[in-house]
Amino acid sequence: MNLALRHAVALLHHQAVPLSAEELIAILQSRWGVSYHLQFHRRAGRLYFQVMWGYLEQQSFPLDAAEYQLHLGQLAEQLNGLGVADQVRQWLLNNRDKPRLGKALSFPLPDQGRQSEFLL
Repeated sequence: MNLALRHAVALLHHQAVPLSAEELIAILQSRWGVSYHLQFHRRAGRLYFQVMWGYLEQQSFPLDAAEYQLHLGQLAEQLNGLGVADQVRQWLLNNRDKPRLGKALSFPLPDQGRQSEFLL
């Protein structure tokens, strides 16, 4: 099902639209023109979703396209499970910054209590 149709169906059913690896890649490509590495990071008891400065199209990137797709699929599943897919989607679409060498973009995820222990 294409992305626009998925969003429309979810809105009709008053459900959050789940994220997918394909949507994450599309957002990254449309925003910055490359497929940046995404990850979770725990710091000072908080959980963050990060856009790193390394990207798939880089010769030195440690993952191939299939591994990258699998990684993003797992991240999307976890974000959907935490119920923060829409918040992360909006942050990615509206963030004015760009990752730079040594500086990741970090989005603090809402406190999920003990659920976040199972992500890392």
